[in-house]
Amino acid sequence: MNNEWLLSLFGGACIGIAVSLMLLLNGRVTGISGILNGVLVPEKGDTGWRVFFVGGLLVGGALLTVLRPESFFDTTGTSLGQVIIAGLLVGFGTVMGSGCTSGHGVCGVSRLSIRSLVATATFIFAGILSVWIVRFFLGGHL
Repeated sequence: MNNEWLLSLFGGACIGIAVSLMLLLNGRVTGISGILNGVLVPEKGDTGWRVFFVGGLLVGGALLTVLRPESFFDTTGTSLGQVIIAGLLVGFGTVMGSGCTSGHGVCGVSRLSIRSLVATATFIFAGILSVWIVRFFLGGHL
């Protein structure tokens, strides 16, 4: 029996619990780009928890590499150069959108933030448009 939907449901529940706890206990929105920016451009007295948060993400990824290495198999045929360009574009978009999908899509939408609702709708529309352009004009190849 395929239980991937259970893993997705469990992962989503964990994310929901984590962002709720961050807001309730720390008064902060769990936007990864903002948290990482606070590590890279530290402010006095506001860096420790950010370092531990980012460290937890890295440790979680390392554990997943050991426990479920198949999660990291690349089946897309995407080159390292394309991944780097995509990462830079995402970073640029994060700055332009004043936040990332985790901040707007998970935290902002759940708080009914108008800015986050608009940003998330824009992310989804841009993603759909990008896939359509790649498939229609480039035949599915970059």
